[in-house]
Amino acid sequence: MTAAQPAPTGKPADAGFRMPAEWTPHERTWMAWPSPNPTFTTGQELAEAREAWGAVARAVAAYEPVTLVVSPGDAESARAVVGDGVQLVERELDDAWMRDIGPTFVTDGAGALAAVDWTFNGWGAQEWARWDHDEKVARHVSDLVGSRTYSTALVNEGGAIHVDGEGTVLLTDTVQLGEGRNPGWTRRQVEAEIHAHLGTTKAIWLPYGLAGDYGTYGTQGHVDIVAAFARPGVVMVHTQPDPSHPDHERCKAIAALLRASTDARGRRLEVVEVPAPTVLEEDGEWVDYSYINHYLCNGGVVLCSFDDPRDEEAAEIFRGLFPERTVTLVDARTIFAGGGGIHCITQQQPKV
Repeated sequence: MTAAQPAPTGKPADAGFRMPAEWTPHERTWMAWPSPNPTFTTGQELAEAREAWGAVARAVAAYEPVTLVVSPGDAESARAVVGDGVQLVERELDDAWMRDIGPTFVTDGAGALAAVDWTFNGWGAQEWARWDHDEKVARHVSDLVGSRTYSTALVNEGGAIHVDGEGTVLLTDTVQLGEGRNPGWTRRQVEAEIHAHLGTTKAIWLPYGLAGDYGTYGTQGHVDIVAAFARPGVVMVHTQPDPSHPDHERCKAIAALLRASTDARGRRLEVVEVPAPTVLEEDGEWVDYSYINHYLCNGGVVLCSFDDPRDEEAAEIFRGLFPERTVTLVDARTIFAGGGGIHCITQQQPKV
């Protein structure tokens, strides 16, 4: 890891940078270690979260290097769970959702790496959230890597975007256009800022996310739990087969919208439906358990599991989509209880 680069002028796309698709080779994966905060309110919840985060870190480390950001004084607790195969660095943290608080990395195709530092405000300045430290994590990570950093006033998170690497990005009306994030911004303004930082040229907007994502610890509609590109022209979509769940109709509408959409290169999208787990509720609330919230790493797919009959069905779908990769199932129920999944706690650094 090298010294930080001076802050650049202009926008990443102006300098030839774009966000690579997640399936391209990675240099490493970045994660953050859970520390006491409103998401994990008891010692037992924190311990369970650390075991769950640790299981993901170990699974990813089987495929590529992992660097775990830990709060000062938490290195010993992290090492005891993740073992010696994960690198640790100390920086102040509020929460542990590296996809959202970390940088979005972009490359220029000529060996240079840069980082996008979105404005982070606790998923729309939610009452329970704290972000005094987390709003600085993207800069900390990019400094550790030694990449130039592009900051933007757009409030956004890594889980709120998904790209195909060929110019198309998925967004959600209730996230980028939500009052808690970017009041007063128009769709055109949001698209212009997204394209300028990701090197994309076409945005496909979903009207909303999954119903359970609007609860206490929800993100208000992150796309990475609903839809994700498997390759250019092919998008995976969460579906809810049970008509009693509110996501049944939501997902039908989202799948129809995507089937009617074309990407930045004019291709009509092929939609692959991935059924939700059979469980519908947890503690009296609708669950947003989703296999879409997976993570692609070098040679592998780390896939959410829920001790559910549909786990293996989902794994077979992913094996068909990614035949050159090994699918590793990791129990994600504890992570979802905190407000996200495996994709939400990981952030790729592309190889340049």
